[in-house]
Amino acid sequence: MRIVTLLPSATEIVCLLGLQDQLVGISHECDFPLELKSLPRVTSALISADATSREIDELVRQQLSDRQPLYSLDVDLLAELKPDLIITQNLCSVCAVSATDLNRVTQQLSGSPRILTLEPTTLAGVLQSIRAVAVATDTQNIAEIEIGYLQKRINAVVDQVSKNSIRPTSVFLEWFDPPFSAGHWIPELIDLAGAQELIGQAGEPSRTIAWQDVANADPDVLILACCGYSSERTREDTKGLDSLPVWRDLRAVRAGKVFVLDGNSYFSRPGPRLVDGLELLTNALHGKP
Repeated sequence: MRIVTLLPSATEIVCLLGLQDQLVGISHECDFPLELKSLPRVTSALISADATSREIDELVRQQLSDRQPLYSLDVDLLAELKPDLIITQNLCSVCAVSATDLNRVTQQLSGSPRILTLEPTTLAGVLQSIRAVAVATDTQNIAEIEIGYLQKRINAVVDQVSKNSIRPTSVFLEWFDPPFSAGHWIPELIDLAGAQELIGQAGEPSRTIAWQDVANADPDVLILACCGYSSERTREDTKGLDSLPVWRDLRAVRAGKVFVLDGNSYFSRPGPRLVDGLELLTNALHGKP
C-alpha cells in the first residue's frame, strides 16, 4: 500500500502500526519519527511560522473570515506519488488540509485513492483513530497490541495519582496572545492526571478567553503549551507575560507553579504521544521535575 498522510498525528499512527515503509508522502508539519524527514512533503503553510503569535492569530482569523485556505496542497506531487490511501482530518479548520478540500483535489487524481478522515475529540477517540487506520491497512492485531500498551500506561498514571490526597486545580493554555483555553482531550488528560481543569471543557473545542478569566479561575497550576510550538518557542512567547496586569497576582505564578511544555509534540496532535503528554502533565501538576 502507498500511504500519504496530511497531518502529523496520522503519520505517527501509521508508524506505530509498523507501516513506515509504506509512507510515500507526508505533510510539511510531520517531524516525527525523525527518519521520515526525507519523504516528499505534499502540503505547505500559507502563513509564515516566523510571524509572532499575535500576527499568526490575526492572519488565521482573516483567512477563515475570507474563507481562504491556510494550507496549499501540491496536486502534481500527489498525483505523482499515486497513493492508495490518503489520511486527513475534519476536526480543526486551522490544523491541516480538510477532507472537504482534499475531496476536490482527488477528483483530479487517477486511481481513486481511498480517503480516511480522522476527527477524534477525546482520548478514547484517539485510540479509535488508531483502530480506524489499522482497519484501512489490515493491521488490526498490531493496533490492539499497541493500544493495550498505551492503555496500560494510562492506567498506571491513574493508579499513581489515586494515592494523592490533593487534587490541584489547573488552567491549560494552548496559546496566550490572545489566550486560548485548551479543549478536546486536554481537560480529560488533566483529569486522568489527578487534577481539575477550571476553564477548558472535555470534548469541546479550544476557545479564546481573556486574561481576566484566568485571574478569576486563579488555578494552583498553570500549564503553557502552545499549539504547534515547541517548548523553546513557547518559552520565548512567555517573556511578555510579566507585563500583564493580572500575571504576577496569579496564585500559580506566586507559587512557581507555571510549567512550559512541548505542545507540538505531546498535546496538539491527537496521536499516540498524547500518553507521553499525560505522563508529563502528571509530573507537572504534582510538583515533580
